[in-house]
Amino acid sequence: MSISETEAPPSDGFRASLKILYTELDDAVSRLGPVCELSGRCCRFAEYDHTLFLSEPEAALLLDEAPSPTRALDDGETCPWQDLAGRCTARGARPLGCRVYFCDPTYADRAPALSEEFLGRLKRLVEQHQLAWNYAPLHHHLRVAVTDGRFPVPAASRAVESP
Repeated sequence: MSISETEAPPSDGFRASLKILYTELDDAVSRLGPVCELSGRCCRFAEYDHTLFLSEPEAALLLDEAPSPTRALDDGETCPWQDLAGRCTARGARPLGCRVYFCDPTYADRAPALSEEFLGRLKRLVEQHQLAWNYAPLHHHLRVAVTDGRFPVPAASRAVESP
């Protein structure tokens, strides 16, 4: 079921609160100092055996605020916002799961507690605003967006299609 079928899209108040939560998470992660080697492993889900889960309101924010994806939607193998160099093109709109995930082995034992803390805060925020939680893999939300006509055509595809 899509956001449009279950309820109104998240309000500006929710979006502002979510962005504050994301900033606080980014600050907490920064204090722990994980190193990003720009390997792109975080976005190659199948290759590195992980799944990005996010809530329905996070998916709405991602779809509304991220630039057009750089890749076509696949069956969950990769993130459509990873460019050919392995970088995230949706950095400002990326969900909580992306913000807490790092490949740095020195950070791996601290990430679960941080993730649980901020997921709990996110869930309470979603409940306060009476939104659907619908915590599911990224590609579930993106397939719903395709059906609803809300998933944008990847930028690379537009460039190829242009005369």
